[in-house]
Amino acid sequence: MARKPGPRANHLRMRIAQEAARVIREQGVKDYFIAKKKAASRLGVFDRNALPSNAEIAEAVGEQQRLFEGDQHVESLTGLRRAARESMRLLHSFEPRLVGPVLEGTATAHSEVSLHLFAETPEAVALALMGQGIPYDSAQRRVKMRDGRYVYMPVFRFTGGDVDVDATVFPPLGLREPPASPVDGRPMRRARLAEVEALLEEAI
Repeated sequence: MARKPGPRANHLRMRIAQEAARVIREQGVKDYFIAKKKAASRLGVFDRNALPSNAEIAEAVGEQQRLFEGDQHVESLTGLRRAARESMRLLHSFEPRLVGPVLEGTATAHSEVSLHLFAETPEAVALALMGQGIPYDSAQRRVKMRDGRYVYMPVFRFTGGDVDVDATVFPPLGLREPPASPVDGRPMRRARLAEVEALLEEAI
């Protein structure tokens, strides 16, 4: 039977999680693995078994935001959610869902609005953006599904107001199969426009 980590190991994990959270908040690093590697290197830790989980880092990010940012974080998050609302209204025909830190409340000053869109073809989204006169960049993203598969999905990046928006396009059936969350591996939480509007109402 594997031994439980002792107080010293737990303290080290907590220190790495706190440092990784600082890297995410201050440097805009979005990848948890990169953030924890940077944190471990700064603390002189090279044992991968000592690294905290992504969920522990996300919790540390939230704690630091409450402790150091307070009202400033709330104001910034509200601005990002307003930008999300406007982009979702603009792309309403693709049944947009808000995902990621802006939904979870852990967005930093470096965060973008992350959306999931659902369309028969990515070209339909491109045409909708062009029809609105919105410049965009396109790319592909590797997405981990709940069954462990990795699939590549088209992504459109554009600016909504003064906020960067990152929209991943799934086929219509993707509405029923959310990908795995990079934080805890569970089905990714998605919010409809009405839910985003409710969050903004709560902030008033």
